[in-house]
Amino acid sequence: MKLPLLRAFFLLALAAGLSNALPAQQPAPPPSDSTQPAQPQSTQPVKDANGTYTIRRNARLVILDLVVTDAKGNIVTDLKRDEFHVTEANEPQTLLNFDAPATHALDSQLTINSTEELDRLAPNAPVNILLLDEFNTRFEDMAFARYSLKKFLERQPGKLDTPTMLLAVDLQHFSVLHDYTQNKDEIISALDHHFSAYPWQAQQGQWRADRFALAFLTLRRVAEAVVGHPGHKNMIWVGRGFPALRWEDVPVDTVNRVDNAVQDCVNVLRDARVTLYTIDPAGLQINPQTYGRTAGRDDPFGGEYQFNRLAKATGGRTLYGRNDVDAEIGTAIRDGASFYSLTYRPQNTSLDPSKFRKINITLDRPGLIVYTRQGYYLQRGPGRVDPVNPSRRLMTDLISADTSTMVYDGVPVTLEPSPTDPNRFIVHVDARGLYWSPATDTEPRHSDVVLAITTFDRKGKVLKTSAKVIHASAPTTVAPTGRIERGMDLAYTLDPDPKAVRVRFVVRVSFSGRIGTVDANLGQQAATAPSPAPSTP
Repeated sequence: MKLPLLRAFFLLALAAGLSNALPAQQPAPPPSDSTQPAQPQSTQPVKDANGTYTIRRNARLVILDLVVTDAKGNIVTDLKRDEFHVTEANEPQTLLNFDAPATHALDSQLTINSTEELDRLAPNAPVNILLLDEFNTRFEDMAFARYSLKKFLERQPGKLDTPTMLLAVDLQHFSVLHDYTQNKDEIISALDHHFSAYPWQAQQGQWRADRFALAFLTLRRVAEAVVGHPGHKNMIWVGRGFPALRWEDVPVDTVNRVDNAVQDCVNVLRDARVTLYTIDPAGLQINPQTYGRTAGRDDPFGGEYQFNRLAKATGGRTLYGRNDVDAEIGTAIRDGASFYSLTYRPQNTSLDPSKFRKINITLDRPGLIVYTRQGYYLQRGPGRVDPVNPSRRLMTDLISADTSTMVYDGVPVTLEPSPTDPNRFIVHVDARGLYWSPATDTEPRHSDVVLAITTFDRKGKVLKTSAKVIHASAPTTVAPTGRIERGMDLAYTLDPDPKAVRVRFVVRVSFSGRIGTVDANLGQQAATAPSPAPSTP
């Protein structure tokens, strides 16, 4: 089954579930000793004691992760705070925080072997995400890329300095080959046991649209999965990127849609603090008969300028034109362990939100090169969830989360199985991930979430998917505005199915658009993290 048809099948199933919204459920209060970050301020009007309405809004903080090299490409790590000068939209900015590269190192006493351990033990640690692009890359080039990755890993110590995740994507599957780990041998083993399908679609022009869409979808789903971890993520994309295409033959509206998708990906990667590195495994020579004549003329990454734009806009680099792919992988990982972090609050927030806010960094020391993201667009929050006619973006995000084995940590979620009923669960949504609207004259404070539930058989095949919109009202006794520490308990009973061996619960908070997931093996009385077992569509 082609991927677009498979997605359409799930869209119909989820739409049916969303159209039957659950009644409002009372959330359970979190433990009294919980400490959470400040609640984002609402842009809704709030009436004070004198009957005057005001709008409160906080300006966002900008966090820049940047790498500095000399003219020969050597990393420079001894710069001081006062040597950096930042402008945004041509206006100088005042640095609120400065972190040198040495401050980001993971505590050597810790050992991380899962997303759960990473978020619990080292929430600010940097990580590496290795992704094998198997849908735009010819089989022989991908075989060389895998050989090069293994060659690089074999030179590393048994315990990696940085937690590393390994992913592989083809046109039918998004595979988590291994969750975050510092065990080099486990990553090599996962790589050895992964058998990629022959990417025949890369030679068929009619599959170009699918391959473009999957590249954007892959970047977005990875960013949404890891956004809950505040540390820096170094994403290393090994493969060709986009397929070759003659842009002079493409309608203008199609080009505009691709440009919009590029900008959306840049924003999503920015919000997740992801820096993208792209590595082309095709080497020095590009055969026009292999990747198309535009591949060698315009850009080694599939013949398109946009994939290079994605990497450059996020502060990463494009590495190509060499046969030592293992060294290129090493360069990307080296950069991910040698970055400075600068934080500032934009001085001018009154500019047109549709205008690009360009960031420029200069250094007092001459001859140095700075790699960081180029800027950003101001973004509005996620749109309201329409339970009758869900948006295409909402459906895509939910499908990506509920059919994956990747852990989404954007919303802290835990699971409590019933001690008496193997099909009944309580999903705990932590207060840290929720937003409670201010009370109005007609409505108490409330929080809206989408809950999606999917069951799988032993081969990882989806058996059943349902989704519900939940509008939870807080008691009238709570303060009408301000931060309240209230979590949410969502009870759900699965339909009995002897074929079902795993269930995934997906929670999406409507205000923030963030997603959290939790998995359980059916028939067991303890929630488990998803294993990197079968590839999932």
